[in-house]
Amino acid sequence: MIRYALHCDRNHEFESWFQSSSAYDSQVKRKLVTCPICGSAKVDKAIMAPRIVGKKGRGRAAPPPEPAAAPAPEVTPSGPTSLLMAQERELRTKLKELRDHIVKNADNVGEKFANEARAMHYGDKEHRPIYGEASPDEAKSLIDEGIEVSPLPTLPEDRN
Repeated sequence: MIRYALHCDRNHEFESWFQSSSAYDSQVKRKLVTCPICGSAKVDKAIMAPRIVGKKGRGRAAPPPEPAAAPAPEVTPSGPTSLLMAQERELRTKLKELRDHIVKNADNVGEKFANEARAMHYGDKEHRPIYGEASPDEAKSLIDEGIEVSPLPTLPEDRN
């Protein structure tokens, strides 16, 4: 992963992580990288100092931070970072609402999902909202048959 310091054509500064430098280039070319402040897709890398670890520093733990004289008051972040955090929280809330709505209003057919979806698609069963489990191969097969399927959104806290 690579962290880039970025800025838009309106001189807003922000940071973002990318899988590689080519992933950054590809996303910028497709206008997927936008300024979180103004939404501009005219984004460039800002000059930043590289973090290089010398041979002596490899394998060693970072020196402990110096103790503070008094605990610092809790500060609410402002600027691009807090905006991104707020946007992420809002997105997670909406994804959770979507998933909860589906779970509340659809039947869980479990491992029979692929068979139930096919039966409804081909008219063997009455259409109704369902959700359940399907392997990647089963999901691909359903899509190849023209059956619309979509994974339920999962959030990091769902995996714990």
